[in-house]
Amino acid sequence: MATMKNMFDELPPDRRRRLTDLAVEVSLPRATRLFEEGRRADRFWIIRSGQVALDQRVPGRRAAVVETLGRDELLGWSWLFPPYLWHLGAETVGPVEAVEFDAKAVRDLCEADPILGRAMYRYVARTVADRLHGTRTRLLDLYGPQGSGLDV
Repeated sequence: MATMKNMFDELPPDRRRRLTDLAVEVSLPRATRLFEEGRRADRFWIIRSGQVALDQRVPGRRAAVVETLGRDELLGWSWLFPPYLWHLGAETVGPVEAVEFDAKAVRDLCEADPILGRAMYRYVARTVADRLHGTRTRLLDLYGPQGSGLDV
């Protein structure tokens, strides 16, 4: 699987400033719960350092970690698609430095600037597709015939 560029690298150079003007640097301690599955997705982050575990509720059990994100990765995509509800939960694994964005402000910016909006939608769609591919590969490794995940 190819390594994705970070979000800012994917934006047209003349549009990056508009998005960085909305960015807020945040420091998050270990075990910070960032969002819960089913709740309103009102922000997103680009991780600068550290790791964040994405998890899914399992009835009668502890939430299952489905993926861990790190440096330069997009944390959260549910903010871009109605009904703007998180599909998973997220918690910091250790201390995390990140850039945080207000979802509505970025959606409004994307609506006002179709070139920036197209670039953002393309980046988020690529991120979702990349993660779906990774999940499918892990599922094949777990439940498919021996080694089948390597051939995907």
